[in-house]
Formats: sequence, structure tokens, C-alpha cells
Amino acid sequence: MTATTQPFVYRYPELIPGILRKRYKRFLADIELASGEIVTAHCPNTGPMTGICELGAPVMLSKSDNPKRKLAYTWEMIQLHTPEPTWVGVNTALPNRVIKAMLLAKQIPELADHYDTVRPEVRYGTENKSRIDFLLTGEGRSPIYVEVKNTTWTKGELALFPDTETTRGQKHLQELIDIVPAAKAVMLYFINRGDCTRFAPGDSKDPKYGELFRQAIAANIQILPCRFAVSPEGIRYLGLAPWESTEISGVG
Repeated sequence: MTATTQPFVYRYPELIPGILRKRYKRFLADIELASGEIVTAHCPNTGPMTGICELGAPVMLSKSDNPKRKLAYTWEMIQLHTPEPTWVGVNTALPNRVIKAMLLAKQIPELADHYDTVRPEVRYGTENKSRIDFLLTGEGRSPIYVEVKNTTWTKGELALFPDTETTRGQKHLQELIDIVPAAKAVMLYFINRGDCTRFAPGDSKDPKYGELFRQAIAANIQILPCRFAVSPEGIRYLGLAPWESTEISGVG
């Protein structure tokens, strides 16, 4: 099936089109609406947004009805030409919501037969100070720890994570390595755009993360680079992307 024939795993509320004019202070973006009005929207992405923050590009906003919100608009996605027009998800809070719904519906085949319950934000790791995104459990089954990472940086059709040095991401990989073999561990990369067919660690941005990624493979951590097609209507799951052990070598 093509991307347009896959069912939606998430549907957006009615979105408002605009043009990106400025992103600043990490959390703020000035968006020009069709009327010519400039509104300040919340940017729910604290990272550098490498390669996807293109001024003048079309974007889509959601609008909250909550009168107490300081910023009514939220920047949800941006359209890039790579070379074909491609919508890329901006809201980094959304992947965990989508994955939770998919886990509950058992829509990730590689995991579906190995758990009965889904628990989000469970404490684990050194001195129990970290939180795993999802803990999957079932009677007579080993627990499965699932960490989710939003992925939008690309080189051609190769999706890469991370797009900057991430000590937090390094810590998460190390903690997953440490819990094996007492439990199963999964590193799930949410590829938040439909134009990528492969995945690799972003060694050029964070060599340490790349090293830990390869240690994770050696420790039998399951790598799941999940491809998603994004549109103003919703998000469709496209299945897994083949992964490669380094950004440069292309050897998986």
C-alpha cells in the first residue's frame, strides 16, 4: 500500500495554514496567516530543528480554545521541498501520544505479541531517577522497556538522530544497555516525515551517541526506526525503515 492508502494512526484537529517568518527563544515562532496577520505560536520543539526550520516555508498551526493559555496557537508541522513537498512534524510532544495509542491497539507488529499492559513514564535506571517512555508487561513475559525519540534530521532519504549533541539521549541509551539482559529494551525512533527510507545514528552531530548506539546493538537492544507520513489531516504509519550502524559507512 502507498502512504495515502494506509489508515491514520492519529488525526489532527482542524489546522490553520500560515508561513514561518521567525523562530526565536526556542519556544516561540512568528507565523503569518492567510489574512496577513502575524501571530506568535508556541514552538513545541526545544532542539535546533536542524534542516527543517526554513523561513518562508508553509506551516500548519493548531489553536486552543483555552482562554488561559498565553499562546493560543501551536506550531504542528512545516512543509519542505526535498525535492518533493513533504510535511514534517514539529510538535515533539505528539510522538509519545501516537506511540501510546499504537501500543494499546497493538499496531506495532514487532512488539504486539509480547505484552498485555502498557505503562507510560515508569521510573527506572540509576537510583530510579529516570523515566522510561513505556514499560510493557505481561504474565510470564519479560518486561520490555521502550524509549521513543522524535527524528526529523535527514541526509537525502537517510533519517538521522540526534541532530545535535544530546547528553540526555546518551544517558537513555546507556540506561537501556544497563538493564539488559534482566529485561528487554527497545529504542524506537519516530521518523516524523514520510520521505525517509533508511535510518542511522547522527555520528557527525554526536559521536558519543553513535558509539552508544553501536554498543546498544551489541547488547541486543531492539532498534525500531518507525516511518510515519505526516499531512494536515493526520499521521499514517509506514512500517520500519532499515537501519545502518553508522551515518557514514551505510553498514547495518
